[in-house]
Amino acid sequence: MDKQPAKFADLDGASVFITGGGSGIGATLTRGFLEQGAKVAFIGRSDHGEFVDEVERETGKRPLFIQGDVTDTPVLHDAIDRAEAAHGPLDVLVSNAANDQRTDPMEVTPEQWDELVAVNFRHFFFAAQRAARSMKGRGGSIINMSSISHVMGVPDLNVYAPANAGVSGMTRSLARAWGGDRIRVNAILPGMVLTEKQLEKWLSEDDIDQHVSQQALQERLYPEDMVGPVLFLASRASHGISAQSIVVDGGFIGGGI
Repeated sequence: MDKQPAKFADLDGASVFITGGGSGIGATLTRGFLEQGAKVAFIGRSDHGEFVDEVERETGKRPLFIQGDVTDTPVLHDAIDRAEAAHGPLDVLVSNAANDQRTDPMEVTPEQWDELVAVNFRHFFFAAQRAARSMKGRGGSIINMSSISHVMGVPDLNVYAPANAGVSGMTRSLARAWGGDRIRVNAILPGMVLTEKQLEKWLSEDDIDQHVSQQALQERLYPEDMVGPVLFLASRASHGISAQSIVVDGGFIGGGI
């Protein structure tokens, strides 16, 4: 897909931190911010060294990759500390790391529940908490990547979907809590986005065709389709937007949430 057609001047030089920024939608967001001229740091559990080299060749800018587990809150906060030491106080936080593991609700253990909630919900709160400390008095944008799964009621996403519902509720609460400090908090709710992981593990051609046929825009969605909405929310172009959950699903759920 071509580069984003819009250029947001205020993102040039902005300090951006992304959780899960080395694969899937997160990697596309890292690339998108770099193309805007932002200074990007991201955390991921796996080794994303090859991606860092690749995106530097493509954009001429090298992101700061910090390997670590977002569910370990001290590690997560330390990663943001390191990002700020390299790039200055945060202007933008994108919480994106997630695990949409399919589960049988009769087989979920308390340990599995806690593990999935930690990556899909808890880390969003503690990343936002740390970012808000830097943004207080300066302003900034916090963007939580959620999902339409909790609106659809997908039966085998019975841990992931409730966590996503929590992210949407938390987004509204934190926006109210920090609005006086000019910190905007919003969520993006993607629909069926065809990442490599989704195509390898979960989705057949029949699944995709059936879903797309129910969208208002009957086109397949890819990670690149999430970049424009996230850049817009990160930029001061969306100055008056906070406490919102913006659905980017091709019109699948119709009336929104």
